[in-house]
Amino acid sequence: MRFRLEDLATAVDGTILPGEGRPIANEIMVDGVAIDSRTLEPGSLFVPLIAERDGHDFLEAALDAGAAAYLCSRDVELAARHASIPGIRVDDTDRALMAIGRLGRDRLTGPVIGITGSVGKTSVKDLTRAACTVPGRPTPWASEKSFNNEIGVPLTLANAPDNGAVVIVEMGARGVGHIGYLCEMARPTIGMVTAVALVHSELFGSIEAVAEGKGELVEALPADGVAVLNADNPYVAAMADRIRARVMTFGLGPGVTVAGVHGSEAIRPDVTVAELTMEPDLRPTVTFDVSVDNGPVRRHTTTLPVRGAHMAVNAAAAVATALAVGIEFKQAVDNLGSVELSPWRMEVTTAPTGATIINDSYNANPTSMRAALAALSDTGAARLVAVVGEMAELGEERMAEHRAVADEAAAAGITVIAIAAPDYGPSVHHVDTIEKAHVRIGSLSAGTAVLVKGSRVAGLERLARILTEPATSPQVSDATVGAE
Repeated sequence: MRFRLEDLATAVDGTILPGEGRPIANEIMVDGVAIDSRTLEPGSLFVPLIAERDGHDFLEAALDAGAAAYLCSRDVELAARHASIPGIRVDDTDRALMAIGRLGRDRLTGPVIGITGSVGKTSVKDLTRAACTVPGRPTPWASEKSFNNEIGVPLTLANAPDNGAVVIVEMGARGVGHIGYLCEMARPTIGMVTAVALVHSELFGSIEAVAEGKGELVEALPADGVAVLNADNPYVAAMADRIRARVMTFGLGPGVTVAGVHGSEAIRPDVTVAELTMEPDLRPTVTFDVSVDNGPVRRHTTTLPVRGAHMAVNAAAAVATALAVGIEFKQAVDNLGSVELSPWRMEVTTAPTGATIINDSYNANPTSMRAALAALSDTGAARLVAVVGEMAELGEERMAEHRAVADEAAAAGITVIAIAAPDYGPSVHHVDTIEKAHVRIGSLSAGTAVLVKGSRVAGLERLARILTEPATSPQVSDATVGAE
């Protein structure tokens, strides 16, 4: 999105620093917003945030990378080569970024889709973007990676094209009120909730509080908006009673089971996973039924390019959301074939030795862990190994949830190696470093499948990378988990 510097200064209540030899003029423009000097696109506005590190320290690097202008909340001294580059002085760069997000949202004319839920947000966001991509229409815009907080949401809005494209905004929460705050900025016209599960309970306090927080998305929808809800999750389904928007649903059909959730004869979602089979490479072949407002049932089948049976439910959510946008059913299903998931989510590769490696290391909670273990079992490998890190922020349920996962893995014949995660209990193998886990895995023969999964704090993507590199003799060290 292209902004005049004067409009930005007004939005952030800032003072323009015109730069030496440059007048304050309407023709000073920027293209988009960046907070990282390493990924900044030339011509954009650099916003130096202050967190563990002060972004002002990277201002010169951002200008070297081609920033057309910058924000600052303190005095800065620029090198002579940058003296002519204009800036805007503000009281707080974090608040200014959110104000720019609101300005960007004001310019959007197409549908704005908000996506939240305890699990699956990013994968559903990626699938929804694919489902809504139609030749002849503007390409949908979506949050990058998992940019779903008070930094990621304004960046998504400010960098979106103002050409009427569908804009998809992922929204995360760490407590009641967070989603509502993000909705004040994003003002979604369509809201989709993937699931409510025991995630971040240490911060929310209870699963009921999680449901309250996630429901803030659909409560924020306008009367002519659409709420897309998971019919199989009772906490999500109950949100229909809290909103004024039209409701569409997705879920499993009778006889279909995914990660312990069973389709019901009593529930008829608008978009249904009617049939599900798994290919040898873990890709699900899914038959979708759609019947909106009790209309005739239409059916279409596709094989998804993503891995894991749980992705069938995520795909149903994406199809339902695409229908809410106005995409034709068959087109939306066929579009799923072009999806590219964000990194470290059910990435299935083959090690040089022939072993199957499932890298699902981006994050973990009890629900997503069970889905990943089910996918590991679906490989049909003779030897199944799960290398797991802790599932963070579970509060009082921490030990019970970890041990329940360990017990279920044991019942499925899976060997579990836990890295610096004692809560899994005595039935698993415990190590304290990634290197020691590599040793404990042992032979990576063609008959072995290894799942790598843990919360972000575990940093297990490094182990997944090691496992897929050319075979070497693992060396045990005392390096800490996640160290680079």
